[in-house]
Amino acid sequence: MDVLYFFMDRTRFLRYFYDNAAAPFRETMRKIEAGEAPFDDPPYPEDGEPPYLSEWVEASEAVEVLGRSCISMLSASLNLYFRTWEQELGIRWSEGSRKRAFKNGYLGGYRICFEGVLEHSWEDCPADLELVEQITLARNRDQHPDEIVSMRVSHARADLKKYPRPFFMSEFDRARLDERELEHGFLMNPSVDVSPERLERAITETERLASWLEKRLVTFRYDR
Repeated sequence: MDVLYFFMDRTRFLRYFYDNAAAPFRETMRKIEAGEAPFDDPPYPEDGEPPYLSEWVEASEAVEVLGRSCISMLSASLNLYFRTWEQELGIRWSEGSRKRAFKNGYLGGYRICFEGVLEHSWEDCPADLELVEQITLARNRDQHPDEIVSMRVSHARADLKKYPRPFFMSEFDRARLDERELEHGFLMNPSVDVSPERLERAITETERLASWLEKRLVTFRYDR
């Protein structure tokens, strides 16, 4: 099986899916901001709020949810890539060893797995492994939100201790960080924000990791 091909096909689809799914929501936001039909005849604002504010906020939230959903799909795709190679190589674990290796997540577990099998460190991997790990952390937060009252999803305090300036964070949250928060903790944990640029960078880094690893796994499989 050409495992890398199927992984790359998934990342190709992710780009296509995001671009096309986000388009109508972004167009709604643009029309509201430009005062174009059907948002060109606002009702009298009895509460003083800008016209069509609720429609704009809902479209903005839809784009945010879409970005987080794509990150979850990307994390699942990378996990599938690793798991498929684990099966292709027929890797067997001693009792309890797999659980110990994966106690901090699948990225660390498969790093231990493939470093051991290939006898080659990931230290020279060209991918940003810290960013790739944050993909899995963002996925976990999206799949396990804390509260029902909002579509907003925040970073976990434990994750912020490891990555105090997380990659998936809005420019607004990034701008309001100060050294006191970084040292003593956050008054309000920043949101998990997946912009188009951050999604593209995340996809690129997973592709870089998979492409680098693929050469070594293929060589190991057919040369052993």
